[in-house]
Amino acid sequence: MDSKETLCYLSIIHGGNQQKIMEAIRSQVQPEEEEVLKEVRKLKSHWVTLLDPDYPSALRMIAMPPIVLFYRGNLSLISDYNRCVSIVGARAASAYGLSMAEKLTHGAASHGYTVISGLAKGIDTVAAQAAMPFGAAVAVLGNGMNNVYPSENGQLQRQIEKGGLLLSEYPDDVKPSPIQFPARNRIIAGLSKATILAEAKIRSGSMITCACALEFSRDVGAVPYRADEESACNMIIKEGAAMIEDVEDLLMMLHGPTGKIL
Repeated sequence: MDSKETLCYLSIIHGGNQQKIMEAIRSQVQPEEEEVLKEVRKLKSHWVTLLDPDYPSALRMIAMPPIVLFYRGNLSLISDYNRCVSIVGARAASAYGLSMAEKLTHGAASHGYTVISGLAKGIDTVAAQAAMPFGAAVAVLGNGMNNVYPSENGQLQRQIEKGGLLLSEYPDDVKPSPIQFPARNRIIAGLSKATILAEAKIRSGSMITCACALEFSRDVGAVPYRADEESACNMIIKEGAAMIEDVEDLLMMLHGPTGKIL
């Protein structure tokens, strides 16, 4: 039996839980081939494992890379992390934050970059919507792709499936769970040359994504806010993140002053 199919099977029966998958691998217990094929054939999503040559090379470099990735859409969008940028931020975002996320996404996508987000409400949704016309939207889900979260993004999720890329470490039927969303943030950061924080409070899930980006030696930028506002963006700019005031700042960060995309 193909060892890659065994890995996929283990991911299915353990709901994408990386620790449990690793424990099963270490146990060296071989499941029945018939049972493996039965479960794998139920999947509606495509899948790729760490053993496959088309597994995203950028994720091989991060801590705890997903053993199996499930996807629907164009996997080539994440083949080169130098052409990928993640734009993340608050669910309850201000009009300013949403506007900046849209402008930055449009600018990046129009210059040939893939834009990665988590498909959450607010900043993530706007980033995905703005990247869609360019075929450049990637959404990393914290659940299996047979589920939609948040529910109001059902149409957008279907659009990305057809014209972009949906990605998850969780098999199709895994439902959303609070613990899974922080875990998926490492994938968003790991796939991207740079992570841009469009808006966030100091304690937020988006800050986890930025922390992962720094851990993985990726670039981090942030949109500046008023001095009298509680802003995680201002805090990380003070700590050395690039200040992103416009599309030109973002492009300078991504490919330097020569105008040549690396």
